[in-house]
Amino acid sequence: MDFQADAIDRVIKNAIQVMENSKYQMFEILEAARDELASLNQELQYVMKETIETLQKVDQLELNYKRSRIRLTEVSRDFVRYKEDDIRQAYEKATQLQLDVMIYREKEMYLKARRDELQKRVRNVENSVERAESIGSQMGVVLEYLSGELGQVTRIIETAKNRQLIGLKIILAQEEERKRIAREIHDGPAQLLANLVLRTEIVERMLMKQEFKMVQDEILDLKGQVRSSLEEMRKVIFNLRPMALDDLGLIPTLRKYVHDYEEKTKIRTIFETRGKEHRLSSAMEAAIYRLVQEALSNAAKHAYPTYVLVEITYQAQMVKIVVQDNGLGFKVELLEQKSKDHFGLIGMRERVELLEGRMELESAENQGTKIVIHIPTNVEKGKE
Repeated sequence: MDFQADAIDRVIKNAIQVMENSKYQMFEILEAARDELASLNQELQYVMKETIETLQKVDQLELNYKRSRIRLTEVSRDFVRYKEDDIRQAYEKATQLQLDVMIYREKEMYLKARRDELQKRVRNVENSVERAESIGSQMGVVLEYLSGELGQVTRIIETAKNRQLIGLKIILAQEEERKRIAREIHDGPAQLLANLVLRTEIVERMLMKQEFKMVQDEILDLKGQVRSSLEEMRKVIFNLRPMALDDLGLIPTLRKYVHDYEEKTKIRTIFETRGKEHRLSSAMEAAIYRLVQEALSNAAKHAYPTYVLVEITYQAQMVKIVVQDNGLGFKVELLEQKSKDHFGLIGMRERVELLEGRMELESAENQGTKIVIHIPTNVEKGKE
């Protein structure tokens, strides 16, 4: 294929400009999300403190109210020692304390609801920050490659092997970034631990006043939040970089992903392999894993199938991937129009082309969809 350096230079410069603008916008979004997260955490700490103080106030008011009831009973029975004014004062004090207890109980309920709402918003914003950081890092990798010397880029893209190496290096850089983020999330869930400590302090104060029913409810809620947060953390870590992909290889990792996909979506999913299985380069296995992941995700989101087949075939210098479903299907010509409903398939096709592969698509309305991908694997392993 005959390339013109000037034309490539213009394309790359335009792409760099667009990426720089997008990176700046992503930075602004990230900073806004971080500011919002800091504000939410500050408000959450305040609400937590208010909740504890309110619980203490309720405890004291309830104790004072019980004492006032005893006092009222005492003065009401002894007409000799106590006058009518004494009885009236004892009654007014008991009534006021009862009203105060009700008011602070309402405040306690409001603070707990506000606390739960803030914790949910904090988790959502944390997820947004993580996604923005990941996207920003990936954009930085792409900019680094696009900003390279034009002559070197031109020489590299003259052969199919070297063009594929560019794609593999980009994907490998992305996967390294995913592993870094996964380690950070795995090693430092500090916010979750801080929230758990505050919740246990509340439970401890409830135990001091022997409100065992409230303690039981709070512990059940706390246990549910811990389990939910732990499960969500595990899913985030696995989605960022499945540890099994490095340890066990592509096929065992895909088999587990398909099993989890079937359990989550309730879609009958069959996974089959053909040919002699062998390990590929780390970047190649990651690329194939992401393609299958994207294909299954698209099927669940848009096709609503009841059955999906995933088939991986190992050939001499090629890997063939087939993902077929019996879902709604669509008109294939809409893909060329870059409809917003098919951005996932468009992205898959671009990634396949980056790997010097080809993607074939068969679909029709109400007749399901079949995706066939061929990816060459004859790239030297030492040049990952």
